[in-house]
Order: sequence, then C-alpha cells, then structure tokens
Amino acid sequence: MRLTEEELKRFDEDGYLFFPGKFTPEEAACLKAEAEAVYALDREEVWRESNGVARTAFAAHKYNEAFRRLGSHPRMIDPVTQVLDGPVYMHQYKVNAKAAFDGAVWQWHQDYGTWKRDDEMPEPRAMNIAVFLDDVTAANGPLLFIPGSHKQGVVDAGHDLETTSYPLWTLDREKVSELAERGGCVAPTGPAGSMLMFSSLLVHASPPNISPFGRTIVYLSLCHVDNHIRAFNRAEWIAHRDFTPIEALSDDCLDELVAKRQQAAE
Repeated sequence: MRLTEEELKRFDEDGYLFFPGKFTPEEAACLKAEAEAVYALDREEVWRESNGVARTAFAAHKYNEAFRRLGSHPRMIDPVTQVLDGPVYMHQYKVNAKAAFDGAVWQWHQDYGTWKRDDEMPEPRAMNIAVFLDDVTAANGPLLFIPGSHKQGVVDAGHDLETTSYPLWTLDREKVSELAERGGCVAPTGPAGSMLMFSSLLVHASPPNISPFGRTIVYLSLCHVDNHIRAFNRAEWIAHRDFTPIEALSDDCLDELVAKRQQAAE
C-alpha cells in the first residue's frame, strides 16, 4: 500500500490520515477475538484499570500469532516506511481497550514527547499506525486529534503519574486550548477494520467511555531504524530494544487465521 501525493500532502498539513474499512470485517473480527484472549491472560504486559478491566496489552506481537502477523502487515508497514523514507522497527505495540462503562481517559499528550523524555529517541522520525477492532463512534471514547499540532514541535509537558494506571507526559489545559483555537479538534470515527496513521508529534487524547459499547484499537509505533532509542529506562516490552528492520509479510497474511476461526464457528 502506497500513499498518493494528495494523501502525503494531507498528512503533512494535518498530521494524520484516516482510511475507513482498510481491513475487512472478517480480519477485524479475528483480531478482536484475539484481543479478548490476550486481555484474559495473567501477564505483566496486560495493564488494567483500577477496577480490573483491561486498559492496554503491550507487546502482543511477542506472544500472539495474529498480532505477530499484524505487526508485519504491509498495509501497516508500507505507508510508514514511505513517510519516514526508510526501514522501520517496532518501538512499541499496544492493544488498547476502552471497556464499556469503565474505559478511562487518555490525557492530552504527544507520543514523541514521551519517547524523547523517557527513551531518548533522537528525533520524531516515528509514528503510529492503528486498526479499529470495533466500530469507533462518538459515543465510545474515540481518539481526539488537534489537526496541525504536529507543526509545533515538542510541547512542554508534565509527568502525570496519578490520573490513570499508565504514566504519561501530558499537556496543560491552557496549551491544549491554544492549539485547538488554531487547529480545531476532530474525532475520526468509522467501522471496525478502519486504519489510522498519525504523527508522533500530533497532540491527541481520548475521553472516558461511559457508553455500553466497548472499543479496541491496535497501535503499532514504528520508528526509523537510524532513529532508535538510546536509553533503556522502561521495560523492554514497553520500549523495544530490537532495532531489526521489519520485513513486511504478504497482504493475505491474516487469511489463514481468519479461515480457521470461521471453520471453528461452523
């Protein structure tokens, strides 16, 4: 999958691209079932909200075959290598949940802000690419973006260790308001299987999910191999230390798993 000149221009201007239905409903359903299996595991990589429901599962590509394949899927890898102009490695892999009624907030932040401060990643030559495993709507805690905020570079942030179970370098209200006055605020929504890619400098957040509908999104955080992290302050399963370039699999790499799931259901 290669981005068009128009898409590249839009990414440069807005800091993100959204592709509704890039993965099939069958592929999304297979991955959603695998996500539920991962959340049921008793592993240190699976972080939970204060009430015990899953918040995120780190490094699922290390212990789940479906997510291993997704982590090398050409629909995920090719657009990022195109934008970053070279091979990439997996800096971080997350399967994020927003449980119905109980999914907590992700505060306003820039991902590169954390990667720079905690991991000493030299430059923002990294980004996220994500797949919706549920329909994401205005009701169930969608991502919120401030378009164009990636043009501001690294923004001052404070280390929030208390709001949620996951520590984050977050922006204060005044800065978020200032950026939003300039760029507005959007919430990309769409069906399961939709794909989203965004700059590591884009300011984003997500609200709590108090709806009766859960939502799960898988994030691959990919970094140019020359831009790998220099500090190992966080666990390896949070900030990976294998800088080997990812070799993309074939576009049908999930078909076998989808077929097995369908046969088991018959």
